[in-house]
Amino acid sequence: MARASVLSTRVLLTCAAIAVATGLLGGIAGWVTIPVLATVPVMYGLVLGVHVLPGIIAQEVLRLPWVALITHVLAALVASATGPQWALRFLGTAILFGGIQELVAALTRYRSWAAWRFFVSAVVIGVVIAVPVFFVADLGTMPLWAQISYLAFSVVAPVAWTAIGLAIGTALRRAGITRIRR
Repeated sequence: MARASVLSTRVLLTCAAIAVATGLLGGIAGWVTIPVLATVPVMYGLVLGVHVLPGIIAQEVLRLPWVALITHVLAALVASATGPQWALRFLGTAILFGGIQELVAALTRYRSWAAWRFFVSAVVIGVVIAVPVFFVADLGTMPLWAQISYLAFSVVAPVAWTAIGLAIGTALRRAGITRIRR
């Protein structure tokens, strides 16, 4: 009897469904980026943090290798349809965030699906994005309280969005999304 592929059609379709929903949120985040950076740049981490959702939900629902990266890339394509001016940034963010989520899962050999593992990837993402965005948004010219607030939001936002993603993923698992028919 042949072994079924880990990335079966069912798995890929689940990734695609998650990607459509989260990609639309990513597209909205793309559209609000400029107004947020222009008016309250310290809050940009909250906007950027939404991009952790595709991988978190996919990994929580499916608990398989590669689903975070696949779902992130598909979500980036959906977001690009709603905000084509951000297409390369969406794809870059997808590869970065999905790659970090896959790396953390790979370090546990895809055997630990406890919440702590998801939050580790969220903190890593928060730290990795905080530094370059700090310079891009020219936050060094702002008062110290704004710089500290920005850094705090940049790390806390992916953690908060991860909690939301885990709640969604858990609800989908309970609803039977991952039920396998034999």
